[in-house]
Amino acid sequence: MLRLASASLVGTAIEFYDFFIYGTAAALVLGPLFFPTFSPLAGTLAAFGTFGVGFVARPLGSVVFGHIGDRYGRRPVLFASLVLTGAATVAVGCVPTYATLGIAAPALLLVLRFLQGLGLGGEWGGAVLLTAEHAPPHRRGLWASFPQIGPSVGFLLANGVTLALSAALTDAQFASWGWRVPFWAAGLLAVAGLLLRTSVAETPEFTALAESDTRAGAPLAEVARRHWRLVLLTAGALATGYAVFYAVTTWSLAYGTERLGVSRTVMLACVMAAVALKGAATPLVALLGDRYGRRPLCLAGCAASALWMFPMAGLLHTAEPVWMVTGFVGAMLAFVTMFAVVAGYLPELYEPRVRCTGAAVGYNLAGVLGGALTPLVATALTDGAGEGPPWGVAAYLTVLALFSLGCFALLPDTRPEPRTASVPA
Repeated sequence: MLRLASASLVGTAIEFYDFFIYGTAAALVLGPLFFPTFSPLAGTLAAFGTFGVGFVARPLGSVVFGHIGDRYGRRPVLFASLVLTGAATVAVGCVPTYATLGIAAPALLLVLRFLQGLGLGGEWGGAVLLTAEHAPPHRRGLWASFPQIGPSVGFLLANGVTLALSAALTDAQFASWGWRVPFWAAGLLAVAGLLLRTSVAETPEFTALAESDTRAGAPLAEVARRHWRLVLLTAGALATGYAVFYAVTTWSLAYGTERLGVSRTVMLACVMAAVALKGAATPLVALLGDRYGRRPLCLAGCAASALWMFPMAGLLHTAEPVWMVTGFVGAMLAFVTMFAVVAGYLPELYEPRVRCTGAAVGYNLAGVLGGALTPLVATALTDGAGEGPPWGVAAYLTVLALFSLGCFALLPDTRPEPRTASVPA
């Protein structure tokens, strides 16, 4: 299990590195480089618009790769999604700016960001099912949480590289070529991930489906016909987790540097500290899910998010690193209370024959609702809002948290299976 879970974690970390490095670049440099004819605000909004395209592509990726996973196995998904995302990310680092290509430059960004999202939409389902379907029932939440640590590792790696370059280079050097280096590094990371995943075995549950010839003929059609309500509730329930995460990791970077005048290095360091704590807490929260159930923790995470958004906005507006970190850490702890357990929760909601499609589509639709829209909405809400804290953003996130709380309340609970003497450790 440790080898399997490590392979899932590393692969997911690499793919999320690819995805996050774009978000960081969108917050810091893509606006003036690819939309120079826009005002600073409009350029940031346009850059976040291309960022959001990746989220729109993710449900489509979950449909394509979910079909592969339910028909041909979870293992092929792990390879195909990693190749697609890695190749698209390297290509982003090679796109000339608007000054060279004109309107074709942002158009190319849009296409490559779409391909990034398509690959990531398949990665989550394959990686989570690899661990969840191999894991002993009484520890399914713990082992399935390993892919959920991957986003934290990917974020820290992406922003660590950006932070190092930002500190070592002048602003002119960073804008000229420094921002491209993290994208080029994605190629080496993808090769390393592929080598690690060559030893991964197919899951027992899919093998049983294949041997009994009970695989779904058209997984998406079956999910739409029999599980549509579950998919919609899942998307609504997880939307606030995405919104909180990207409000902290993407929107706050732009708000802190552009509105508050905080240096790029300080903002990156504050966000990275909160994400590091979130990653460390993930397996601990997952163990609580194995003991007490998945849904109670998800409800608690939504409630905590609703209560913390206004304090977080006030702490961010101080522009003081200690207080900003405090605000970000509170938000990340609320987030991880939900998302540490969803990798064990979602697969348990769907029958094995459509599990790769159903779980991934619901998870990635939530990304559209929460991840794609939040940087855009938050940036628009802070335009012309005066010099005070971003209360409009806090109100938006609070309402979304209450909506997700209602969706979780309508989902069934999946009680952890007790350990018995016949179950291996």
